[in-house]
Amino acid sequence: MKDIKRFEKQMAFIREIDKEKLIKRQNYITDCETRENDADHAWHMAIMTLLLSEYSNTDIDVLKTISMILIHDLVEVYAGDTYAYDEEGKKSQAEREAQAADKLYGLLPEDQGKYLRSLWDEFEEQKTPEAMFARTMDCFQPLILNDATDGRAWKEHDVRRSWVLNRNRNTHAGSEEIWEYARDNLIEPNVRKGNIIDDSNEQ
Repeated sequence: MKDIKRFEKQMAFIREIDKEKLIKRQNYITDCETRENDADHAWHMAIMTLLLSEYSNTDIDVLKTISMILIHDLVEVYAGDTYAYDEEGKKSQAEREAQAADKLYGLLPEDQGKYLRSLWDEFEEQKTPEAMFARTMDCFQPLILNDATDGRAWKEHDVRRSWVLNRNRNTHAGSEEIWEYARDNLIEPNVRKGNIIDDSNEQ
C-alpha cells in the first residue's frame, strides 16, 4: 500500500461513522413499530434522489446531491439528532453540528476532509440547486414515513399543521412538483384525518 497513514485515517472515519446507525430519529419506518435511524434516513433519501431527480426545478448533478445527502447527517454521531419540532434544541443545533463537523471530517486525510466538509457547508447554506434538492428530499422523506404510519410520530408529538408547513417552507425551492404533491397528498389529508392538528383558525 502506497500510503498506509492515509488509509488508516480513512478506516478510522469509516469505523466512526458506523455510529450513525445508533442515532434514532422520531419517525417510524413502515412497520409502524421501529424508529428510523440516521443511516436509514440517508439511504432512503439517496435512493429517492436517484429516482426523483427528474422533478428538480433545475438540472442537478445527481452524484453530488446523493453524496451531500449521505454525509449531511454524519455530524449527528457527535451532535445527536435534533427533532424537527424541538424549538429548544434548535437554538444550539448550528453550533453543535459545526463543532461536530470539524471533529468528524478532521479524521480524514486533509483533501477528503475538506471536500466532505465543503459538501456539508453547501447543504447548510442552501444556495445551489443540489443543496436545495437535497433539502427537498430531507423534508419529503419524513412526510412519506409519517403518512405511511398513519401519522404515529405526528400524533405522539401533537404536531400542528403550521409546524409542518413552516418546516416545509423551502421544499418548493428544490422541486415545485414534489412540494405540491407533498402538500396535497401527504400533509392536508393527514390534517383532515386528525393525524396533524389543524390550527388554521389560530393563525
